[in-house]
Amino acid sequence: MAGTNERVAAALQGLAHEASTGKDGMCVVRVAAGDAKECIRRLKERAGFETNTFVTGVDRFPKSPRHECHWQFMSVEHADRVRVYAALPGDEPKVASIVDLYPGAAYAERECFDMFGIVFEGHAGLKRLLMPEEYDHFPLRKDFPHHGIEPDRLYREWDRRRRERAAVSDHSEIADQ
Repeated sequence: MAGTNERVAAALQGLAHEASTGKDGMCVVRVAAGDAKECIRRLKERAGFETNTFVTGVDRFPKSPRHECHWQFMSVEHADRVRVYAALPGDEPKVASIVDLYPGAAYAERECFDMFGIVFEGHAGLKRLLMPEEYDHFPLRKDFPHHGIEPDRLYREWDRRRRERAAVSDHSEIADQ
């Protein structure tokens, strides 16, 4: 792993970061949320990490800052990986999208938004992936009740709105004929 750590250090020279080795031996880089995209860009362009393997969130409730975003990248050429962690300050966690650097990260960012409420600024299609658009909660946050949020009531409300939209759509098609 010494080669990985040296390559990462060279790529991130001049950028505030903290590098370490994880329990699994993987290189881990911690950066401020505002520096995350630049860090990731440098890892891709200067260190050869051409593949994003995941994007996810972590809820550290009740700690502050509460939310973190985690990315993992792989270099096929060097046969190694690196993880990037960024703490997201504030009640509404935000970080820059990396979809322009790694288009394959689009769905992972959407899932992270859907489950944790982390907003990826600059993501053109950021919307719910697994939950209904009208769902007001983020199921993987630690303050989400283990028993759920009245799923029957929420489903009935969502289904009613869906049916109303469908009826309006059907009426407009009839009027157009």
